[in-house]
Amino acid sequence: MIRQAGAWDATAIAEIWNPVIRDSTITFNAVEKDPDDLVRFLLSRADDGHGTFVAEQDGEVLGFATYGQFRPGVGYARSMEHTIMLAEGARRRGLGSALLETVEAHARDRGAHSMIAGVSGANEAGIAFHAARGYNEIARVPEVGWKHAHWLDLVLMQKIL
Repeated sequence: MIRQAGAWDATAIAEIWNPVIRDSTITFNAVEKDPDDLVRFLLSRADDGHGTFVAEQDGEVLGFATYGQFRPGVGYARSMEHTIMLAEGARRRGLGSALLETVEAHARDRGAHSMIAGVSGANEAGIAFHAARGYNEIARVPEVGWKHAHWLDLVLMQKIL
């Protein structure tokens, strides 16, 4: 089931996000998420009219997706960027697609025109996932991320909603 995330989901979201932050180059972020900070993040997204959603099965949160404005400023008000993460054992079950479709529909219903995915160049599965769902690579910014003693490319992918 896909549902709107609430403050009560902050710990589960942190448990999904933090191993990705700590152990992979999927995200360039190196600072783990604190559940209290995530509560504020979730409330801020809701206040901005942007959604955060979780995939839940048998009471367990298996993934989440959220989106916000791509860049600050009124000129970017209809261009969004999303984040999507799944628990290790939840991949290849259609949950990522369901979360992405939910985020896209939510953004589209609120007037968004474009959705951006910023994907680590080291995340070949993430690039393929987005390409299979209608995202086109629009830019590859070489060596802008640094993590685990490696330079990483940022791949920007876009879908017109």
